Amino acid sequence: MRIGELGARAGVSTKAVRYYEQLVLPGRLPNGYRDYSDHDLRVISEIRALAGFGINPARAAPFIECLDAGHRHSDECPASLAAYRDSIAELDRTIACLASRRGLLAERLARVASRTFRTEPTPMIDYSKVLPDNLPAPEDDGAADHLPDRAMPALTLEATDGSRVDLAGLGSGRTVIYLYPLTGVPGTDLPDGWDAIPGARGCSTEACDFRDHYSLLREAGVANVYGFSSQDPGYQREVVTRLGLPFTMLSDPGFALAGALDLPTFPAPGHPRLYTRLTLVVKDGVIEHVFYPIFPPNTHAQQVLDWLRA
Repeated sequence: MRIGELGARAGVSTKAVRYYEQLVLPGRLPNGYRDYSDHDLRVISEIRALAGFGINPARAAPFIECLDAGHRHSDECPASLAAYRDSIAELDRTIACLASRRGLLAERLARVASRTFRTEPTPMIDYSKVLPDNLPAPEDDGAADHLPDRAMPALTLEATDGSRVDLAGLGSGRTVIYLYPLTGVPGTDLPDGWDAIPGARGCSTEACDFRDHYSLLREAGVANVYGFSSQDPGYQREVVTRLGLPFTMLSDPGFALAGALDLPTFPAPGHPRLYTRLTLVVKDGVIEHVFYPIFPPNTHAQQVLDWLRA
């Protein structure tokens, strides 16, 4: 068969066939054209299949020699098995090298991020440009419609500053409590499919937005701001320190507030239950207003501020 027919039947280009001729020696027709046999087709197909497994054509010789020796399969010979082992060992070395480089980068990221947020004043940032453009927006499913005018329950939760906060005794004036699923830590992967869950992505940027609007919220009459999640206080303390937050966070790993107020939650890979993002404005112990659903989260503090000013 001619080279064009061989390439079409093997699923490769004629250029690739010519490259593979270091392993295939076609015959010649009287007019000088290459004449490929069915055996050549099998060899070219085998080289193509091996390339799909990551074995470079230059290393396919043991497999082709096995076919040339009359074996039904190209990997029935000891030399072919040795080639498999060599390729696996090379992949193991590459994986180990990449894992080491990733670890070093993650360590450097964590160190630099912590140093930046702890020691340098952070300017106002347009967080509307931080998150991906294609994040799915959550829909209002009515899960928070029952909350306005509800009294805050008598629950005492641990805060990141070591204090214990009684939700029924927040004092006079307004308190803003923004509930969020979880914040990520540099070098630690978020749950699989996190970006595909409507309203899940953006906890750290939401915290930064409240940080940057904190003084304006206070000027608008807010006595306290609390971040609130089911993560443990130690995890939250790292976030408060790394992001330089001027307010504390409350930890509710047992979902006590969800039980008392029938708050919406959702599951994620590795996390059977997480708080759905919403914000409570509490005045004199009663829920005055609820923001739900919240999207985008990275500009939510400005949304709260606009409501307060209105």
